[in-house]
Amino acid sequence: MSLYHPVDIGTLHLDGNLFLAPIAGYSDMAFRSLCVEYGASLCTTEMVSAEALVRGNKKTELLMRRAPNEKVYCVQIFGGNAQTIAEAPKIVLEKTDCDCIDINGGCPVPKITKTGAGSVLTKEPERLFSIVKAVKESSIEYTSLHPERGNVPVTIKIRSGWDSSNITWKECADAALKAGADAITIHARTKAQGYSGKADWEIQKRLVEFVAKRIPVFGSGDAFNPETAKLMLEQTGVDAVMFARGAMGDPFLFRRTKQFLTEGKYETETPKERLEAGLRELKMNVAEHGEKAACMLMRKKFCAYSSGIKGGARLREQIVNSRSIKDYEELFKQFL
Repeated sequence: MSLYHPVDIGTLHLDGNLFLAPIAGYSDMAFRSLCVEYGASLCTTEMVSAEALVRGNKKTELLMRRAPNEKVYCVQIFGGNAQTIAEAPKIVLEKTDCDCIDINGGCPVPKITKTGAGSVLTKEPERLFSIVKAVKESSIEYTSLHPERGNVPVTIKIRSGWDSSNITWKECADAALKAGADAITIHARTKAQGYSGKADWEIQKRLVEFVAKRIPVFGSGDAFNPETAKLMLEQTGVDAVMFARGAMGDPFLFRRTKQFLTEGKYETETPKERLEAGLRELKMNVAEHGEKAACMLMRKKFCAYSSGIKGGARLREQIVNSRSIKDYEELFKQFL
C-alpha cells in the first residue's frame, strides 16, 4: 500500500491519512479551513470542555463549528467524570454536524489534568475505559433516536504514559478497545515530558502491533515536515500522521507532505504565499470575532507564519504590536 492512502474510522471514510491535531489556540475554524484547502484529510477542533457543554456555555459551542470547506471534521471533548461526559456527545451531535468525536486523553496542562481529564486518563486506564464507554454509548443512543444522523465514530488520543515509571499505553489501548473506541491516536511522550525530549516511535510501532488492525492507529509527535512524516509511516506502521506543532503557521505542510509521499519530492511555498495565507486566516477571524479580537489572536499565529522568512525576527518584533488589518498589511507589504 502507498504511504499516502485512504483511512476508515468506523463507518467514516477519509480520502487520505494526513490529519490536523486539536491544538488549543490554533485549530480554530479559520485555520482548519486553510489546512483542508492545502490537503488535510481530517481536522479536529480545539478541545471542548464537556462540563462547559453541559452548562450551556455559548463560547464553547462556537469552538465546534464546521469550516465551510470541511467535507468531514472531528470535535474533541475532554472531561474526567463519566456521568458528565456522557451528556456531551448528545449536545455535540445536536449542535453540530460533525463526523467524529474524539476524547482528549493526552493533554498534560495542569488546568486540564486537575479536573481528572487529559493525561490523567493515560495514568488511570480504568477511568479511560469508563470515559470512552460513556461517550460511545451516548453517541450510539443519540444516533439510534436520530437515524438520519448516521453512525458517528468515537476515537481517543493518549500518551505513552504518565512518566518513565508509568508507561501505560498498552493498558490504555486495551481499555479503549474494550470500551468500543473506533481509533486511537498516540503521542509517544509521557505526561511528564510534556513537549520536551523525543517522542518514542518504538511505542507507536508496538501499539500498532498490539492493536493488530482491529482499529486504526494514528501517530503524533515529532512529525514536523514531510521527511519525518514519511519516516513515521515507514518505521511505525501507523495508519495516519497527525500533525500538531509542525502545522502551526504552516497549512502548506499537508500539501508538501502529500507531494512527498506520492511523488518523492515537493515544492516549498514562498514567503509571499505564507503571509497571504495568514492574511486570509486573519480576515476569516475578523468575520467571526471582530477586527480587534482577531488581530490580537493572530499575533502569535503570524509569529508562526513568519518562521523561516528572512528578516523574520525583526518582523516578529513588529507583529506583536499590530492592532488592525491595515497594520498587518503595511507590515507585510515588502513581501507581498
